[in-house]
Amino acid sequence: MSLANQFAAYTAWRSRLSSHIGEFQGWLNRNELSDAQTDLRLTQLLERLREDRLNVAFVAEFSRGKSELINAIFFADYGNRMLPSSAGRTTMCPTELLFDASKRPCIELLPIQTRATNSGVIEYKSFPEEWTAVPLDTESPNGMQDALSHVSETTRVTSEEAARLGFEVGQGDAELYRVGEDGLVEVPRWRHAMINFPHPLLKQGLVILDTPGLNAIGAEPELTLSQLPSAHAVLFILAADTGVTQSDLAIWKEHICGGGTPKRGRMVVMNKIDGQWDELKTHVEIDAEIQKQAASCARILALPTSQIFPVSAQKGLVAKINGDNTLLERSRLPRLESALSEELIPAKRDIVCENTESEFGDVSRRVRGLLESRLAGLREQLTELTELRGKNKGVVEYMMGKVRAEKDEFESGLQRYYAVRSVFSTLTNNLFSHLGLDSLRQLTHETRETMLDAAFSKTLSEAMATYFGRSREALTRSNSEINEILSMMAAVYKKFAVEHGLKLGAPTAFSLLRYEKELDRLQAWCDSHLNTMVSLLTTDKKHITQKFFEEVAVQVRRAFEHANKDAEIWLRAIMAPMETQVREHQIQLKRRLESIKRIHQATDTLEDRIAELDNVEKNLLQQIQSLEDIAGRVREMLLPLDVQQELEAA
Repeated sequence: MSLANQFAAYTAWRSRLSSHIGEFQGWLNRNELSDAQTDLRLTQLLERLREDRLNVAFVAEFSRGKSELINAIFFADYGNRMLPSSAGRTTMCPTELLFDASKRPCIELLPIQTRATNSGVIEYKSFPEEWTAVPLDTESPNGMQDALSHVSETTRVTSEEAARLGFEVGQGDAELYRVGEDGLVEVPRWRHAMINFPHPLLKQGLVILDTPGLNAIGAEPELTLSQLPSAHAVLFILAADTGVTQSDLAIWKEHICGGGTPKRGRMVVMNKIDGQWDELKTHVEIDAEIQKQAASCARILALPTSQIFPVSAQKGLVAKINGDNTLLERSRLPRLESALSEELIPAKRDIVCENTESEFGDVSRRVRGLLESRLAGLREQLTELTELRGKNKGVVEYMMGKVRAEKDEFESGLQRYYAVRSVFSTLTNNLFSHLGLDSLRQLTHETRETMLDAAFSKTLSEAMATYFGRSREALTRSNSEINEILSMMAAVYKKFAVEHGLKLGAPTAFSLLRYEKELDRLQAWCDSHLNTMVSLLTTDKKHITQKFFEEVAVQVRRAFEHANKDAEIWLRAIMAPMETQVREHQIQLKRRLESIKRIHQATDTLEDRIAELDNVEKNLLQQIQSLEDIAGRVREMLLPLDVQQELEAA
């Protein structure tokens, strides 16, 4: 199955999953089994599924055929090149291809001058007025080519301005940015481009990131600190005629395989193998030369040869457009697409399944517990009323007194519940005193002051290390508060379950481990790019300080923002089952007492009341069965793909 077909199948699966969850949410509302917290959680889950994106990044130095490879893999069905692809530098700035139905087809371009500010590209995405928008006429191939050519535009600035914008200016021919005869330096005109295009794959949630060369990658920290690490797949493109150059190796080591071991979804593509197609050589000889070059690349990059994919993107594109299967096979493009689909789609599906199972599983278990609690209370009422058959008024009074005593005992026990809420509130405040953004802002301010006032390189280095140390300490203390909350709630859940028969299960677990790992990643980047002896001795301290806060501290802040949001959701989720079960138990006790009162006052006959409760029991059992049927459809969608396929075939 081709990557496009595989992605379409994944999108259809995600759509069915959303439909089943929406059906579950509607069923809860119709049966009055939802509450504000449950409805919010399911709505957020559906929103995440709707906005789900599949991010594929293409990374290469200039003139490696990157744009042509994107055209060949994703846009051959369009019948033409979507991205401009010709000799030389075709893409001068990082470019995202995506589709947003709320916007018209266009190209949004962020001026290169914005690099001189303290704001990253992500911040600028919130300010559309800062971008230059160029309409995209999807009905005119020539018009599209003209519009897309903007990503190749350059401008000429002084060497001082070029340096201020982050370009390394040199004089030699080997330098990418050098001073020309007019005394100016040619640099990209745009800092970032977003192409909003209604292609079928982009409509389904595919996002393609095209990154142009080592200098552009190094100058935009968000690429290396955020976008590339979060991409579901990164295709690193080499040229078969050059092999692994020094700049290729620098990109690979610094930005793709930083830890020495490639992550899942990282692939190496050796493009332009058609340059080896010599009519005076046999296919066997040509294949041997290509294999030799692939083996050389694998050795330099410390990879098995099976991880190198030789292709001809240009021939693959031509073959797809012309329907030439022989040429397509010779281009080897299908092998790359197959490997990409086998690696990318299952990995993405696993992530969605894991996140959905965690959220949906918790909600469905809570609802099941609520229904079982109602059923247990109802059956207790039925047992009590059945035992009253043929009994005198004194026995009815005794039974009424017994239930009233049980109700009083539970309400007395509620004092413990209110005490728990008070302690819970205190622990929550403690948690956010460590994890909250106010503390991080204070730490950031203190670190900035220390670095700006630093007279020695050692002071700068220590300030950066202290920043990470105190940030990590904040997460460690937050984890301690989380564990204390978990321990307290587990004990309370258990106590109320034993004393009052509440069906609470175990409280939902939570950890900040992912954010601790994110801090480790950011510190490793800082230690290899900013906090090095060479950098500290050769770079102006103000420049290091500026880069630290623009590039690293911003990412730390985002990590803390996400951690705060996750902690707030968890805190609501861990208290909600307790609140629901306590409220439900109070209602059940009140109903039991009311039933016996009505029998005692002869305002209702015993048999009528028992018959009424029998009907309620049947309805509850039907609700539980319906819940299992609807939740079961969602759970089936979350099974491993091979298991799901077996069930569908059965």
